[in-house]
Amino acid sequence: MSVNELELSRRDLLIVGAAYAAAMALPPSQAAAAGSPALPDGPAMLDVSLIVNGEIRKLGLDTRTTLLDTLREHLHLAGTKKGCDHGQCGACTVIVDGRRINSCLTLAVMHEGAEITTIEGLGTPKHLHPMQAAFVRHDGYQCGYCTPGQICSAVAALDEIKAGIPSHVSADLNAPMEITVPELRERMSGNICRCGAYSNIVDAITEVAGSKV
Repeated sequence: MSVNELELSRRDLLIVGAAYAAAMALPPSQAAAAGSPALPDGPAMLDVSLIVNGEIRKLGLDTRTTLLDTLREHLHLAGTKKGCDHGQCGACTVIVDGRRINSCLTLAVMHEGAEITTIEGLGTPKHLHPMQAAFVRHDGYQCGYCTPGQICSAVAALDEIKAGIPSHVSADLNAPMEITVPELRERMSGNICRCGAYSNIVDAITEVAGSKV
């Protein structure tokens, strides 16, 4: 699908959505008299191409499908977990174009051509990513439900520090970012661990970073 075709599809979707909202705001008798445009019988669909864990995946999706549901239900990558489904727990964290996001809060159609890395793309049971191995050594996983999101977030957090991106607790915005316990706790605060393995998670991240804090 070309860029022009993609933009046209999105424009049509907005027009249909606006017409639907306007029709719902009118009483039934007025809506009929106004001659409201007919709505499509089924959901609006769009062809989407995503680069997931290094592989191009082309899908026809309902435009309302979240990235999380696309990964789990359409691509069968169940490592990414659905926790609160409101962007509050971080269990669904994945890395999109190098930055971590909550996949439950974004639509798949918004990421045409994006490079997406899930926990499956970081490592395998026989070839663990260093962060995965560190979580195992430091018992940072415990029940394991939040672990995929924790690990994806930890990998991206270290990249943020390396890139000099500050956090809310960074003391000097002009100085190189340092790997400290307050920095790591702040940067990982969007990922909730109900088992309370936070100190073990910090130990795992600092090991990978090669720092002693």
